[in-house]
Amino acid sequence: MELTYLRTFREVAKWGSFTKAAETLGYAQSSITTQIQKLEEAYGAVLLERYGRKMVLTMAGEALLQYANYICRLHDESKEVVAKQSKGTLSIGTIETLASFYLPAYLQAYRKAYPDVNVAIQPGNEPFIIDAVKEGALDIGIILDPPFSDPELDCSILREEPLVIIVSPDHPLAGQGEIGVEDLENESLILTEDGCTYRAMLLKVLKSNQVTFKLSYEFGSLEAIKQCVTYGLGIALLPRIAVTEEVMAGKLAAIPFIHPECKFYTQLICAKKKWKSKAYVGFLELLSGGAREGDSDAGSELSK
Repeated sequence: MELTYLRTFREVAKWGSFTKAAETLGYAQSSITTQIQKLEEAYGAVLLERYGRKMVLTMAGEALLQYANYICRLHDESKEVVAKQSKGTLSIGTIETLASFYLPAYLQAYRKAYPDVNVAIQPGNEPFIIDAVKEGALDIGIILDPPFSDPELDCSILREEPLVIIVSPDHPLAGQGEIGVEDLENESLILTEDGCTYRAMLLKVLKSNQVTFKLSYEFGSLEAIKQCVTYGLGIALLPRIAVTEEVMAGKLAAIPFIHPECKFYTQLICAKKKWKSKAYVGFLELLSGGAREGDSDAGSELSK
């Protein structure tokens, strides 16, 4: 049975007239008559009867009207919710650095725009995130990589993410304006976990330049890495945004790492075939808008 018939039935019941219902709905009167007849056939009952010049509901019609009102109200509500995409879950895969130091201000702004959307952050390394987005297990991926492309994904650069060598303030390298790969000769390195793209880059350039180093520690935690560097247990390569507070507090020194392969960008990836809801598009636009406003100012502006 078509929802249209129930809407027509409600209008006839409201006005007590086929003619007035036809005028309101923009139908021919014969169409109104046909729809009511089909509705009565479907229910096997007379729903309306004529009293003088007015159509009034029978007992069966009175009972159906309650359901018709309820069904039409639910339908209108469902259209509104689907159109707004104001409910549900948005799953985002990203690395710890971006989850901790890049996303929070954007998530705050997104919550204001879509308060009923649950955002699920899935931490992981870049290979995991890329595969999960391709498979549809994640809606969106935010990665830190050299410029990335894939035929199955829409990829966009949000901003460049400078990498720095962090050392304790009393380390000999702390006073340098920049650090090249040759400066890392015989240094004790504290590395991020295997699968981290900038770890792989660092090891590659050290090997290709035949730089000798000591691998002191490996951690999957940025906080553990920063603490170990603070205590003079080695030096590490991290994104600058991850160490801003410690540098300002004088706990760490951060020196730009200069190398042609050390060009990393925060990038947004999503599957080309994925259906994009309004809430989904809203998050993409929020990130892209922040990137256009400027790397350093976007987050602070969003959090106001």
